[in-house]
Amino acid sequence: MTDVWSRRAFLSAAGGSALLLGAPAPPAGAAPTGAFPDAMRAVWRGLLLGGEVPAEAEPFRSRLADLGALAAGWRSAMAPAPGSLWPDLGYASDPEMMMQSYYRLRTMAEAHVRPGTGLTGDAALRSALLTGLDHLHADVYHAGQVRYGNWYCWQIGAPQALLDLCVMLYEELPAGRLADFCAAVDHFVPDSAVGSYTGTSTGANRVDLCRVLALRGVVGEDPAKLALSRDALAPVFPYVTAGDGLYLDGSFVQHTWVPYTGTYGAVLLGGLGLLFALLKDTPWQVTDPGKQIAFDAVERAWAPFLFNGLVMDTVSGRAVSRGLLLADPRQVQQDDHARGHAVLASIVLLAEGASSAERVRWRGLVKGWMARDYYSRPLADTTLSLSSLARLAQVEADVSVTALPEPVGHRLFASMDRATHRRPGWAASLSMASKRIAHYETGNGENLRGWHTGSGMLSWWGASYGNGQYSDAFWPTVDPYRLPGTTVSRKALADGAGGDWGASRPDAAWVGGTTDGEFASLGQHLRGLGSTLSARTSWFFLADTIVCLGAGICGSDGTVVETVIDNRNLGASGTHALTVGGAVQPTAQGWSAAFPSPGWAHLAGFGGYVMSGAGAFRALREARTGRWSDVNRGGSTTALTRRYLTLWYDHGTDPADAGYVHQLLPGATPAQTAARAAAAGWLTVFANSETAQGVSVPSLGFIGVNFWRAGSAGPLEATAPCSVTVRERSDGTATVCVSDPARELNSLTLVWNRPVAAVLSRPPTVASEAAGARLRLGFGSLTTAAGAGQQVVVRLG
Repeated sequence: MTDVWSRRAFLSAAGGSALLLGAPAPPAGAAPTGAFPDAMRAVWRGLLLGGEVPAEAEPFRSRLADLGALAAGWRSAMAPAPGSLWPDLGYASDPEMMMQSYYRLRTMAEAHVRPGTGLTGDAALRSALLTGLDHLHADVYHAGQVRYGNWYCWQIGAPQALLDLCVMLYEELPAGRLADFCAAVDHFVPDSAVGSYTGTSTGANRVDLCRVLALRGVVGEDPAKLALSRDALAPVFPYVTAGDGLYLDGSFVQHTWVPYTGTYGAVLLGGLGLLFALLKDTPWQVTDPGKQIAFDAVERAWAPFLFNGLVMDTVSGRAVSRGLLLADPRQVQQDDHARGHAVLASIVLLAEGASSAERVRWRGLVKGWMARDYYSRPLADTTLSLSSLARLAQVEADVSVTALPEPVGHRLFASMDRATHRRPGWAASLSMASKRIAHYETGNGENLRGWHTGSGMLSWWGASYGNGQYSDAFWPTVDPYRLPGTTVSRKALADGAGGDWGASRPDAAWVGGTTDGEFASLGQHLRGLGSTLSARTSWFFLADTIVCLGAGICGSDGTVVETVIDNRNLGASGTHALTVGGAVQPTAQGWSAAFPSPGWAHLAGFGGYVMSGAGAFRALREARTGRWSDVNRGGSTTALTRRYLTLWYDHGTDPADAGYVHQLLPGATPAQTAARAAAAGWLTVFANSETAQGVSVPSLGFIGVNFWRAGSAGPLEATAPCSVTVRERSDGTATVCVSDPARELNSLTLVWNRPVAAVLSRPPTVASEAAGARLRLGFGSLTTAAGAGQQVVVRLG
């Protein structure tokens, strides 16, 4: 019978730490000779393997057995030949296959050194490993070899795996072999690779390069490499105002134009955690005070995009298309939950180098996210490395850690055109695009049909429902022209349209909004990818709803333009009831109908929708079949079918001035949805045009207006384009939030026609006048480092 892995068993095995297992801490200032490189190798070995895990306890027993079987299969299939180590990984023209060959060897080495794999210390496996290393070195990865293909394979992927192999097999490798391997790394990753913070040596890539240099220093006992690795991290820490890196508002951008918190950002997070742990208590310990920015980013940048263990696809770039890859020998699907679990493990690792207060809080957050992930249990995630699994299992087993609830609030990431809205019971994310941020990213044959992600894709999840919405084969089966929340032209686009690596950026500046930290007013001057589509779209994020407005929708491509209210993935066999205006609609696949607006709809298991504008909305049930290879050239060719329920507006062919108004109510019942539709005074839409879009909800003390040009809307007047959110409080105060999403203004005057007794606080650059029945505010430049504008607090008259 498999043993239960108790907290006591784990702590006994782990020695109280998942980091420095079996590795004596060297004295500060010790010379890098003798036992010192041995100690650093032991530290890295502990980081790679996650410490000694109880091999007879689940989930480790099964995972270790699978690891052994995988290694045995690769050992049997190995057939060294010119241009390949395995017949299915020919690298003569594709260095990706060379990199994958090193990855296989690293997996085999892990099976060799880990107890419980059935191949621990196996002589035949050891021989195969040495043969494989020698073959790759002689045939392709050696000093003097001319690089071809993807730079990443030569400078990050292959050398990281090679150096990990050197650490795990150190006692088996003669000094001459180690020297040759180090010379190969030096050839492909010279010191100049981190000589300037530009090109492919920024953000997460710079952290990866520093990892290579640090391990090269450990394996080759080279203190200069270790020092360079530490020093080359310095440009990663400061906040940036353009290009790659972390921004003050919590944004993380890679490839200059792409929001990437969930993947490249996760690499940066995990890489820093590894390097901080490796260099701790050595002469090369990272002491740069800028590293606190990385610690602050856990809750500033990553936590807002984590929900019930998943990381939102809005910040995962082209990785969303990597669901099932042909190159994966286990054929395990990657998804938002798997990516999220890896981020959780990286947070646990980074916590070991943070303050005690941060460590306690982060472990509590992680434990909460793990506990709430009912859809994909983290400890059952076979995409996680065993070391990551060990870190998460230790947190779950530690009774001293209190699980913390989901954070609640609104976060606007103006520097990467993203936002998250978190309420008790649900969360949502919004994806936009501008001249600063791409519509989507494609590259290396990945994410070929993500064209309209930045056209206002509105994703949402419930606390206890809908958590597999974008995990369950969503990207290969969804209609790419009907991503939820988007307004798009049906003009046909080619795979990868717009260009690789974030080249597809619209000529639009006004994208962003304002928030008081709880509610928000966001807007997008929408310009279509590869089409003449233009529109003004706004979202007002409130307590139990998201109010969505569209105006000035036009196009001249001879194609239909649509706005997708929602497009819900019902799974392989879902028959969720759709109720429209109190009448339950048919569940047959292929059913479609049009309904008048104003009206309301409710989808069982998800929530409600209230349509308030003129015209009609449509509904469709359909089963859609796709393959991961449709969206990723390296994806599985197996056909997958999922059912969808789509609600949308058909604006017709070449619309001239179309618009819409609707509300999304996550988790609402049919009765609650009907009641909202009947509550005529709950929401007032006082502007929905190309001049302004604005709403008020008196019961929430909320007014939100996006001014596309100078004008008036309800009680507000603006002399220039801006976004305004007003929150009136029960204590007689109000907060006025104002921003310049286009980042072009030198001055702005805002008038709120409301009696104000006094201005309680304002930025020193804001002039104020509270007289009679109105408040006048004068702003200079509204552009700030965070791009989120300024706030004024007043006492109401």
